[in-house]
Amino acid sequence: MPITPTEVQVVAVAESAKILYLSLHSATPGTTGANELSGGSPAYARQATTVTATGGTGTSTQVTFDQNQVATHFGAWTAATGGTFIGGNALSASSGTAATQSQTKLTVTLPVSAT
Repeated sequence: MPITPTEVQVVAVAESAKILYLSLHSATPGTTGANELSGGSPAYARQATTVTATGGTGTSTQVTFDQNQVATHFGAWTAATGGTFIGGNALSASSGTAATQSQTKLTVTLPVSAT
């Protein structure tokens, strides 16, 4: 049975509130947050974000990563280090190169299904 638009919004708000940090990954993060970038110069770090839910979709604020590694996927977390992995997906295009510093700007949209 489909849920109502109001229930979709409630779910979107609840799930969006869990996401406090975004991460970059060199391959699929799977269900655990695997393959997260680390080290580098400048040092890679997760970036704080705020996710706002509207109409059943959560959208993050844009964050900027400075890294010198290839990133192909992103992840969403509850903490700057450690924490709970919420989920992730492929970036629309790979970013960064192994030889040069790169900036990756990331905004995440999280749809919530009504079915």
